[in-house]
Amino acid sequence: MSEYFSLSDSDVIGFDLDHTLCRYHLKETSRLIYESFARYLVEHKGYDKDLLNLTPTTWDFCFKGLVVDLEDGNLVKLAEDGTVLRATHGTHDLSTEEIIKHYGPKREWKHFNSLNTSFTRSAKYYFYDNYFDLPGALLCGRVVDMLHKRGNEVNSDFWKDMVAAIDHNYNTSAFKEDAGTYFPSVKRDPNRYLQPCSDSVKTWLRSMKSAGKVLLLITSSHSDYCRLICEHILGKDFEDLFDVIITNALKPGFFSLVPQQRPFRTLVSDVEESEGLPSLDKPGWYSQGNWPHLHELLKTMTGKPEPKVVYFGDSMRSDMFPASTFGKWETVMIVEEMEGEGVPKSDAAMSNEAQVEPLEKKGKFEDQGMKAPSDASNQWGSYFVDVHKSGGGDEESQKLTWCCHCIHKYSTMAIPSVEHIADLPLDYKFLRFSPDKPCTTGYYPRPPDSLLKRCESLL
Repeated sequence: MSEYFSLSDSDVIGFDLDHTLCRYHLKETSRLIYESFARYLVEHKGYDKDLLNLTPTTWDFCFKGLVVDLEDGNLVKLAEDGTVLRATHGTHDLSTEEIIKHYGPKREWKHFNSLNTSFTRSAKYYFYDNYFDLPGALLCGRVVDMLHKRGNEVNSDFWKDMVAAIDHNYNTSAFKEDAGTYFPSVKRDPNRYLQPCSDSVKTWLRSMKSAGKVLLLITSSHSDYCRLICEHILGKDFEDLFDVIITNALKPGFFSLVPQQRPFRTLVSDVEESEGLPSLDKPGWYSQGNWPHLHELLKTMTGKPEPKVVYFGDSMRSDMFPASTFGKWETVMIVEEMEGEGVPKSDAAMSNEAQVEPLEKKGKFEDQGMKAPSDASNQWGSYFVDVHKSGGGDEESQKLTWCCHCIHKYSTMAIPSVEHIADLPLDYKFLRFSPDKPCTTGYYPRPPDSLLKRCESLL
């Protein structure tokens, strides 16, 4: 395989929507998501009202890549080999001694093999890998704290209430019914939560279509929410930019399930037809679906027996792992944490933000020290690298996190946003991740600070 990757070599270019083509104002959105989950627990499940009270410093706990152990209320940050790098019980740090007491002298997390090989959900743990559910990690920690304060036993029972809160807010009918807190808030003031795409991104999408590329949009968001977002970030004519739009795709099942389990459905006024389609025979807007039927359509559209597909996404569980494993697609991962660790924002994004975000629009926490969820955390450290003391001794080593390892393994390359590459020519050659190259190879425009420092320390 070539050490370089170029979009011009692809026949089909696909995009996830949320946190990929659409960037959110993360501080505002995270507060809204936390509030929507917490309010449900307080109003419907009788939890303590104190869950609704947050200070700016509380947000330091909110960190992508954590796994909550539902059996004991611990949250863990994992190294690439499944070692527990850091852990908390609720929101409170566990000491090295306590980590060893829980996970043994080798600090091995017992469910690692299951998570690492399949990324499937489990009744025993939950992996926080995207910004839509991430505020739930903070809420989980605070619920465990609250149960302790009350003298209640901590077991996985609280998780049933968390799942009910997620369903209440993100249910496919919630947008239409104005249910929960999340969708009504975004509908009321989309500008507060969504960042419109820059002109360079819109021009880039059109140029790919002009170059004969087939463009896909595949999102697990329902069609009504997808339309609201796309009209806001791309304009009323957004449908002209894509050959195939797939909503309510229910990833990762879209990639992993056979067609009989998840047929494509047509939509009438945002309502799915009850009858599944036996195959996909023309471009258009569809709901649910599966990779094999899409693959057959793409073969017809491109006239190639094995069309080359690249897919942009932000979630390891829903996008990178299944698209590369089942679809054998090239994958570009959007990793906003790169900007949280020194990679400068693109010029297009900077000028775009200046235009669309006047000062009075800034959130109430903005100048009071609320951490963006994509920034490194004082409590959890870096998303990419962590310092690890081996065997209880003082010997320190810098270990790659499991999340960082997965980026190298299942992505072709990683970027902080599509804005960063939208002004480049279509035949620009990017260095791709490779097992025989340094772990810094594959990040564009440059690797995050912690990976650069780690490489320097290994020299």
